[in-house]
Amino acid sequence: MAHIGAIEELLSRGYEITSVSGTSIGSLIGGIFAAGKISEAHDWFCSLDIQQILSLTDFSFGLSHLVKGNKVLSAIKEWVPDSDIESLPIPAAFVATDILNSREVVFTRGKLFDAIRASISIPMCFEPYHFKDTLLVDGGLTNPFPLNRVARTKGDILVGVNISAEDRMQTGVNIPTLPRKVQRISGVYKLWNKLSKDAGEWTPQINYASLINRTIDVQIQAGCRNMVRFCQPDVLAEMPQNAYSTFDFDKAKEIMEKGRELMAAALDEYEKKENQ
Repeated sequence: MAHIGAIEELLSRGYEITSVSGTSIGSLIGGIFAAGKISEAHDWFCSLDIQQILSLTDFSFGLSHLVKGNKVLSAIKEWVPDSDIESLPIPAAFVATDILNSREVVFTRGKLFDAIRASISIPMCFEPYHFKDTLLVDGGLTNPFPLNRVARTKGDILVGVNISAEDRMQTGVNIPTLPRKVQRISGVYKLWNKLSKDAGEWTPQINYASLINRTIDVQIQAGCRNMVRFCQPDVLAEMPQNAYSTFDFDKAKEIMEKGRELMAAALDEYEKKENQ
């Protein structure tokens, strides 16, 4: 949702976005923008509350995942057509990971929602996406900030929105609780309580669930830092990865405004340098 605010700030200041690339949620928002539906996305996200988010969460509890991930995309398809990527008004690239063959997969052709569904498949959360003869998961494993996949022409500036910027793990705070509606699902609630127990006083808040999550966060942040060094964007808006949590979709307006503020500050810095 921060991506939406950042895009709106760019457009409001007269910048023309001529191509996009994205990984995970960046693929979702990038795809929606490339399809010309960013204002609809703004309104849709702002209309959601926690109960609606949970109603769009198709819990599955398979051996490889907790959520199928189809309901929310079906809801988005009601206002974003499933176009061919190559027919979109601007060039677009979406990154996923081939988990069987340990490689990055970049979608620049084919169905938009095949690319999005693959790219957002967070391991252990969303069901891996069966595509052709392999299994695809979240692109963050191989390229969490795909600045190098943006189609560019001479004179373009490169703009990045990194929502996985460096942060510091919170310790000594209460373990987050599941929403009440999820707590009613007995198996989920018991599993959550088992995994989220403190490992001991020597490591407050370190447990199986938080350690796995933090390990992934550290790897993603390192990948983002490396890509910034490799591609050196002209404009870079960054938000610490722990600024918001998984269940904060009901804070859409706040998060969009934060994305707009971060982009505004990054553009101010860029324009000041250009005018010197």
